[in-house]
Amino acid sequence: MANQQLFLGIDCGTQGTKALILDAASGQVLGLGAAAHDMISGPNGCREQDTQQWLDAFTQATHQALAAAGVDGQAILGVGVSGQQHGLVLLDDQGQVLRPAKLWCDTETAPENDRLLAHLGGERGSLERLGVVIAPGYTVSKLLWTREQHPALFARIASILLPHDFLNHWLTGRRCSEYGDASGTGYFNVRTRQWDVPLLQHIDPSGRLQSALPELIDAHQPVGRILPAIAAHLGINPNAVVASGGGDNMMGAIGTGNIQPGVITMSLGSSGTVYAYAAEPAVSPQASVATFCSSSGGWLPLICTMNLTNATGAIRELLDLDIEAFNALVAQAPIGAEGVCMLPFLNGERVPALPQATGSLLGLTATNLTRANLCRAVVEGTTFGLRYGLDLLRANGLQAQSIRLIGGGSKSPVWRQIVADIMNTTVICTEQSEAAALGAAIQAAWCHSGAQENLAELCKRCVKLDLGSETRPITEHVAASQQAYELYRQHVATL
Repeated sequence: MANQQLFLGIDCGTQGTKALILDAASGQVLGLGAAAHDMISGPNGCREQDTQQWLDAFTQATHQALAAAGVDGQAILGVGVSGQQHGLVLLDDQGQVLRPAKLWCDTETAPENDRLLAHLGGERGSLERLGVVIAPGYTVSKLLWTREQHPALFARIASILLPHDFLNHWLTGRRCSEYGDASGTGYFNVRTRQWDVPLLQHIDPSGRLQSALPELIDAHQPVGRILPAIAAHLGINPNAVVASGGGDNMMGAIGTGNIQPGVITMSLGSSGTVYAYAAEPAVSPQASVATFCSSSGGWLPLICTMNLTNATGAIRELLDLDIEAFNALVAQAPIGAEGVCMLPFLNGERVPALPQATGSLLGLTATNLTRANLCRAVVEGTTFGLRYGLDLLRANGLQAQSIRLIGGGSKSPVWRQIVADIMNTTVICTEQSEAAALGAAIQAAWCHSGAQENLAELCKRCVKLDLGSETRPITEHVAASQQAYELYRQHVATL
């Protein structure tokens, strides 16, 4: 069709890369593609990835999406990239990757983070200076770790990039970063939207890190045009514009239409996130709330829990259940799982802030230790963590009529009801569950239009709610869920 406006959205996550073809004229998603990544896991919480895998997966997912959409890649007008946040990619002066990327879920640099936090004056000092409290997963401690563990390699650093910056560099040859993803580095001030150069000089007085920083650009600015060789390799139009892109949460916000106050997005993925748009950087006094910038020109106060579908998956594996059997058991058990409470902190936890915590099962008796109660307890336990985070956001002035649910867990009707009851708020899914890839494609359309087209108009056309998924809280469930939540809070308090 002649009046199509085709854009490619890419989401490079921990588990794999997703590609999506959007027709921004009709608002329809025409095709999807996906390719998996492996993780390099080592002692002391080391979690890394080979960046070549991202490039291979990008290519494979793009070819798949184009084939699924049945469109000619030469018609693609722009590309947007969403990436997992906080990861560190280091390049030398030839543009070659120096070592595997250290990821957001890597905790090997916790001691370095502690030392940097002390240098900043603790949580309060970090909040005052940067507007966020640096956490072990952030990029800044990875730089100090590299200097100490790999000094020869550190001396060759010419570029410091986040995963999505690295992919944009591969596409265009340009090194730049946008405010949303930069917010999660720990060397960026979210209030002034500038790099904190003195903090990098504290890590390395030589000035090497400062000169390796990418240029900062606005969310509506394109990085540039795709390189001809890469366009040929991907099978897309060499005149395609590459958008600024952003972190997966920022792109998920755009992909759920969360670009003005009043909407909350909740992602039920391997980790859980809750975030909402803010027009001003109202930094919460709570260390757990990260007041990141959005990739749509505002701010995106956000909380992240480290344990979600990884915890439900662990119980499913333990009991040898498929998703359907698991959901059936969850539905069988009463609210509060007859007193069985799971603190699902299998990876430590960020919200509540318990990095050293381990998981536990509490309240077991001879009669309530059933498969159904175990399944219910893990879903409730992970959802209580999100409720705790939502309460922190609400205390900071956030209001919302409904919650937009994305991520694997959102596909389960029983989990949707549990979320609605625990949050005492109506929840609804978006039609397109690959919200970050969709957000990246929408942002590409916005950048391509030279921001002539209003982002709100694009979101209205391209983000569709799945009305059949709408789930309202049930009054008697809300009271029972609140009681179970209070029990969870008591158990957490003992940690």
